[in-house]
Amino acid sequence: MLADLERLIRLQQTDLAAEAARRRIADHPTLVQSLDARLASATEALDTAKAGAAANQAARRAIEKDLATVQGRLTKFKDQLMDVKTNKEYTAMLKEIGAAQNEVRRFEDLILERMLEHDELAAAQKAAEARLASDKAVIAAERTQIEEETARLEREVEETVSARARLVVELSAAVLAIYETVREKRGTAVVEIKSGYCSACHVRMRPQAANELRRNDIIFQCESCRRILYFPPQAPTPADSADGAVL
Repeated sequence: MLADLERLIRLQQTDLAAEAARRRIADHPTLVQSLDARLASATEALDTAKAGAAANQAARRAIEKDLATVQGRLTKFKDQLMDVKTNKEYTAMLKEIGAAQNEVRRFEDLILERMLEHDELAAAQKAAEARLASDKAVIAAERTQIEEETARLEREVEETVSARARLVVELSAAVLAIYETVREKRGTAVVEIKSGYCSACHVRMRPQAANELRRNDIIFQCESCRRILYFPPQAPTPADSADGAVL
């Protein structure tokens, strides 16, 4: 294979590896934001559960206060019942006592509802706490993984930059200029020939050109997309290996 063509292939591989690493690094802030959003969601869920439990307790205390007030009034009515002088007063007092007793039952029912609700809210809060603890552990591990991957990819980029610099020095200026021009326009500048077609634009090569390129000893550009073409090296067949074996 022509030395410059081999260098171009390696240069293309180096550039593609660097671009892939840079794209992955560029994705990392979004991944971190996603982790932050997950943590914020779990934290918000716990805050909501705590707020619900606190509101339940506050409502229950308010009902208990109202119940205590009514119970005090009921006790007062019962005490006054012994002091009434007429049937009319007695009937009126019984009516007050009955109304107070109804209020007591209503408040007691409300307290029971709040107690049952509290059990559900406490379970929800416990689940939210467990979820937050689990998410914190998972998110911390994923964040560490992203940081480690970022560091590794940055090292890879540095290595590919150094490798590229070495390859560029070895390439002829004219060939490098072709590569850079095509790469700027097409993204990839060097592609394989597959089944007689350019593997990038899928235009069929002229049979004569394909035959000339099989040795990979010239720099040849696709007549359609202008990418630099080459035939991938063929692995030796079993027959070839047998022919070359030392007896």
